[in-house]
Amino acid sequence: MDSAPNASSTDPQSMVMTPVDVLAQAPPAVPDRVAPVAKRLLQTEGAHLIAFTFAPGQSMPEHQAAHPITVQCLSGQLTFTVGDQTVSLEPGVVIHVPARLRHEVECPPATSGPSVLLLTMLPGHATPHNAHER
Repeated sequence: MDSAPNASSTDPQSMVMTPVDVLAQAPPAVPDRVAPVAKRLLQTEGAHLIAFTFAPGQSMPEHQAAHPITVQCLSGQLTFTVGDQTVSLEPGVVIHVPARLRHEVECPPATSGPSVLLLTMLPGHATPHNAHER
């Protein structure tokens, strides 16, 4: 995963907003891979933004995050599954997932073109090294 800007200063004099154009910075899909391509876009004390670009048919098998997360599809179509419940992720749909809840993501093979997922990790003040685990 590529490195991202680190905006972790808590000094009010040095705080600035950090705009991120996720679709412009998302990595290109690599169709011959099994898994999507990921790129860390921002790492701050309160949130980490990671863009995943899926080619049709790619998936992230069941895994869990050490922190609460939100996921949202910014382009294309994805399915998000927890247990026996599956939600169709299309642009405009956001899902909140508590820490350690096992989930999986898939880009259906019939999807036309790549799909971009924005993962926002909400680590609070503790940031373990490997926060998104299998």
